Amino acid sequence: MDVRFSLALPRAAYTVPVMRRVVGDTLRALGVAEECLDDILIASSEACTNVVDHGVSAHGYELNVLIRDSCCILEIVNEGSGFDLSRVPPAAPDAESGRGIALMRALVDDVSFVRDDGARMAVCLEKRVRWRDDRPGELVGAVSRAS
Repeated sequence: MDVRFSLALPRAAYTVPVMRRVVGDTLRALGVAEECLDDILIASSEACTNVVDHGVSAHGYELNVLIRDSCCILEIVNEGSGFDLSRVPPAAPDAESGRGIALMRALVDDVSFVRDDGARMAVCLEKRVRWRDDRPGELVGAVSRAS
């Protein structure tokens, strides 16, 4: 089973809950287990919030989602040169901000930061998906054959 969808959003704070709603409702309808869904939504919210707070001011961002077999891959892409991950200091445990990358790493199976040849930066999140027992019937066979 492959399910793909993309969102193109302006770089504005209100888009993070919009993204959460669209992604959450879609993954829920596909039958992703709630605890797994929560991890995906928190990690993607952190990535999108970073774009909103630190991205290039005149541009929006894209969220590309792929569900393949039992893996959810989210790619959050924005204009700009990004940042040097090695220069990001670890946040103090009681800090109000700066914990997003650590949260993403704790909640999903893989986090990567990719800069393309142009002026775009992507945060890629991968999470192995756990399914609800009551997922839609046509997906049960597709997932069983793929697993």
